[in-house]
Amino acid sequence: MALLAPVRHGVSSVGGVLLAAATRAAAAVRPAAKPLHPSGRIRQARLYRHGLNPPLGIGFLDAPGVDEVVVRESRAVGLPQALPDVQGLALRVPIGDGAYGDLLLASTGWGKVSRFVLTVSRTTYGRPMTTLLPYRTTAGPLLLGARSVGHATVELSCAVGDGPWRHFADLRLSELDADPSVLDERGDISFDPVLHRVPGLDQYRWVERLREPAYDEARADRGES
Repeated sequence: MALLAPVRHGVSSVGGVLLAAATRAAAAVRPAAKPLHPSGRIRQARLYRHGLNPPLGIGFLDAPGVDEVVVRESRAVGLPQALPDVQGLALRVPIGDGAYGDLLLASTGWGKVSRFVLTVSRTTYGRPMTTLLPYRTTAGPLLLGARSVGHATVELSCAVGDGPWRHFADLRLSELDADPSVLDERGDISFDPVLHRVPGLDQYRWVERLREPAYDEARADRGES
């Protein structure tokens, strides 16, 4: 495993450069505060967490509770609705003391391998979604996943590595748009899982190296430090 660390470091660093380049290219073609996922619907939702038994040692997944959350549904490239695109689902969840954590999911497969592979769909929930890159947790590398199970209901699950999915919560989508008080001056929200983390769901250093350059580009494009 130690021999794999330099390889993983190199791959993630190169991947981060490529993601940043892709973000710059998207910004050059279509100048916007969000080069990727440029626009989306921001709506209210309620997250019903029923918990896990046996637990994984992660409070957000293990403990039952009800959270008022903000959801952003978007298309990665921003293609017309008639065309398939990589679909995105972002959740902002409260973590106490007025703070929040951001979770980002994109359309993928649901199998042991395909859960790590982006797919396209014409509709937001036409394909399953996962966080694509694993979180570092006490239980091991963990993915979150989402699947539509009916009108305005999305089932949230988690899986350690390529293990079985475990259903831990249901997301009930409202037809109401998000309260304007949670939006920025552009009438949007910038989700950032690198800066805004849910306790117990940590970033691997190689994942940070992969993501951070692209997020730096996006922040700079929005005029943020």
